[in-house]
Parts: sequence; C-alpha cells; structure tokens
Amino acid sequence: MQGITAEGYKEILSITVGASESSKFWMGMLNDLKKRGMQNVLFFCADGLPDFREAIRAVFPQPQIQRCVIHMLHNSSTLSNI
Repeated sequence: MQGITAEGYKEILSITVGASESSKFWMGMLNDLKKRGMQNVLFFCADGLPDFREAIRAVFPQPQIQRCVIHMLHNSSTLSNI
C-alpha cells in the first residue's frame, strides 16, 4: 500500500501478502496501519473489491473513496469484448 503525505511525498505504508483480498484481510491491514500511528486519511483510491469500502469506513470513517481509474478502464474494455 502506498500513501502520499500532505507535503506530496510518496511513502510505502505496507507490503503485505495474504491468502486472499477479503474484507477481513483489508480490515486487518488497515487496523495495523492505525496501530502503527496513522491518524488521518483524506482519500483512498482502490479497485472494486467487495466489502473494501466497508472495511475502510470501519477503520477510517472520514476519507473520500474513489475507484481506481485504471481498474475502471480495464473493466470497461473487458466488458466491451463480450
């Protein structure tokens, strides 16, 4: 997971390997970031994984959440080939 500070610097927040990208996995990773001191998140850009929004809101209730443009483009081009 990558973050960008208020000053505009990119930082690697976490490199995590899990068996699946379930809501339980994301909830654990987000809670770990919070325990390590992350206090405020303004914005999340993520793919459309099921329950990811709910996991974000449970740990960080304030940020804006946007679907990743690359994932949107990929999904729209995949659907047009059907």
